[in-house]
Amino acid sequence: MTQNEILAFEFVEFIPENMEECTLYISANYATAAHKCCCGCGKEVVTPFSPTDWKLTFDGVSVSLSPSIGNWNFECKSHYWIVKNTVKWADKWSEDRIDAGRTHDRLAKNRYYASDRSIGSGTVAGGKSRRGWWSWLSRFWPR
Repeated sequence: MTQNEILAFEFVEFIPENMEECTLYISANYATAAHKCCCGCGKEVVTPFSPTDWKLTFDGVSVSLSPSIGNWNFECKSHYWIVKNTVKWADKWSEDRIDAGRTHDRLAKNRYYASDRSIGSGTVAGGKSRRGWWSWLSRFWPR
């Protein structure tokens, strides 16, 4: 694939078994996008959407994924952004930089999931215990 290659996109319920080149498949139901690696190696790239993974932006005409896609486990080690349906190639990363990026990602996930982000969790700031909202809601139904 060349610099600034244009990708088509399709909103689907399920990612197809046989993905086409140059197409980004987006499943909102499963908070995931997938495509064949933009370098042309044919490997399948899966990008889950979450606060600590990728974010999809759809402006009604085009899609963008953030952050960049680094296929560090592939032989090609391709690295690119998908911005408004366009592949923007990024710099190659050294093994040290890849390791540092993985460490950063792991620490970000640990920080995010260790904090009190769920509605029904049992603690609030300061470590005080609280009942989750399911527990509060269940008091309205007899046992």
